[in-house]
Amino acid sequence: MNHQYVKNVIEAALLAAGRPLTVEELTNVFDERDGSVADEVKGAIAALGEEYATRGVELLEVASGYRIQIRAAVAPPVARLWQERPAKYSRALLETLALIAYRQPITRGEIEQIRGVAVNPNIIKTLQERNWIRVVGHRDVPGKPELLGTTREFLDYFSLKKLDDLPTLAQLKELEDLRVQLTLPGALTLPGAEAQVLAEAEAEAGTETQMDAAADVEPQAEDDEEPPAEGAGPRTQGLVASGAQDDSN
Repeated sequence: MNHQYVKNVIEAALLAAGRPLTVEELTNVFDERDGSVADEVKGAIAALGEEYATRGVELLEVASGYRIQIRAAVAPPVARLWQERPAKYSRALLETLALIAYRQPITRGEIEQIRGVAVNPNIIKTLQERNWIRVVGHRDVPGKPELLGTTREFLDYFSLKKLDDLPTLAQLKELEDLRVQLTLPGALTLPGAEAQVLAEAEAEAGTETQMDAAADVEPQAEDDEEPPAEGAGPRTQGLVASGAQDDSN
């Protein structure tokens, strides 16, 4: 098949699908589905990625496959096309999600022990409704508490291919220290997943913001919504700081 034709079909399929597509799914859009077509598809994907290198969109591989998305650098002006406010997430929700992502599989009780406060059931419910976390098993202890882990949709949302692509806690601590030293008011300009993770966490670091009810997100007020967990020590001052201490011990 003509190489340009293959590229055009793949580009159109990715734009029309509205979700990530795997190499197998992209191969299946052609009449011929042998090994040679799969090689042509992979070559076309690589060529499209190079062509998009200087454009406002990029071809990215995430956990569920390949997708075409807006580059982070041009996202703010493009976002003006949508009138509705984006959903806002409380610091409590972000800390809970980060603990599940970095320490999975983890129980709700273990999250409460680390954070020093009881986990609001609405937080777990919201994360499950957004299909960012799921029950992956049960701890073999009395009560059989649920073990929580992240999903493929979580990786897709943060433009990650696998969990190993998450920035390490040491990297996050170093970046936060640098931001404080430079007294920068906003998040650092970083490429890839680090920028997205830090930008969302930074947006909630200063003040507690209620989550948008229109987006089916329960409002949170961290000062009064989560009583201290029974038997828990003093509350930590954020996941990054506590994670760095854990790593150093």
